[in-house]
Amino acid sequence: MTDLVITDAPDESRYVANLEGVEAGEVQYQLDGDVIMFTHTGVPPEFEGRGIASQLARYVLDDARSRGLEVLPRCPYISGWIARHLEYLDLVPAASRPRYRLPAEA
Repeated sequence: MTDLVITDAPDESRYVANLEGVEAGEVQYQLDGDVIMFTHTGVPPEFEGRGIASQLARYVLDDARSRGLEVLPRCPYISGWIARHLEYLDLVPAASRPRYRLPAEA
């Protein structure tokens, strides 16, 4: 899926995935200083099953890491994705991990 382009739309507080010029998914967020809370991940039904949500999750978490942000994964998809990819667990403050059903340590 080389035609997937993910961009941050900070004025809309969301990351947008475009596939061949068509919006194919999003991750909504709230940014407060050095903390980003991911609140919703959505992929329209016609784009499901193509790994778009997973690519979005990796992108937004890599972006948070590069910006030095702490992550609060209120979105169940992002929280579950982190639980399956523990190399991102360090982005979530240890005290917040139980709230999102994440392990204490990787």
